[in-house]
Amino acid sequence: MKQLLLPAFCLLAASLCSQNPVIEEKPYIEVNGAGELEVIPDEIYVAITLRERSINKKTVTVEEQEQNLKNALKNLKVDLKNLSLSDANADYVRIEWRKKGVITQKQYSLKLSNATILGQVFTELDKLEITDAYVSHVQHSKIDSLRKVVKIMAIKAAKNKADYLLGAIGEKTGKPQIVRENDAQYPQPVWAMANARGRMDKIESYENEPNYPDPIDFKKIKIESSIYVKFSIQ
Repeated sequence: MKQLLLPAFCLLAASLCSQNPVIEEKPYIEVNGAGELEVIPDEIYVAITLRERSINKKTVTVEEQEQNLKNALKNLKVDLKNLSLSDANADYVRIEWRKKGVITQKQYSLKLSNATILGQVFTELDKLEITDAYVSHVQHSKIDSLRKVVKIMAIKAAKNKADYLLGAIGEKTGKPQIVRENDAQYPQPVWAMANARGRMDKIESYENEPNYPDPIDFKKIKIESSIYVKFSIQ
């Protein structure tokens, strides 16, 4: 009985294989394309904290410092709309100061457009004896549009790579079968300004020299993209 079943099974398997032929995959090429762009930040955010303080036994209130700061910004042609409280619900914050009493403070965020105006603002802050200020982060106002541009650069680079590789062997690039982004999560652009507060004291000495360099410099924001594409071969 077993001898009869074995030939029958082999015939059934052969019949199924003939009904489901193996589909031969069309030839293809896999490539990665990269795009990169560097842009100068045009949004520079400065964190400023105003604290009540005493000068010659006279109390300088947060309100007075705030008004002086606004006047200085107006003189520099900085739109006061770019000065806002760090917290939308922020008000006076009472803190202990060296355990000798209680003072008030207020925190602000100031948006500027370039390193030149940033240097001018820090110079005014020094004049006003506002010492708690630093660049919190930088950004570009058109970062989303620029990312799209870089992605297009990357996929075009992938197509160009497939064209010249296949052209070397007398073949042509067909339609894309798979397109996939290799990009990781976008990192926050980091600011690279060598100790703005520490360098502001050097500005006055530079100003007396002809063509003195801008002591504040930012690294460009690098935007990168990588695209994987699987093309058929014609």
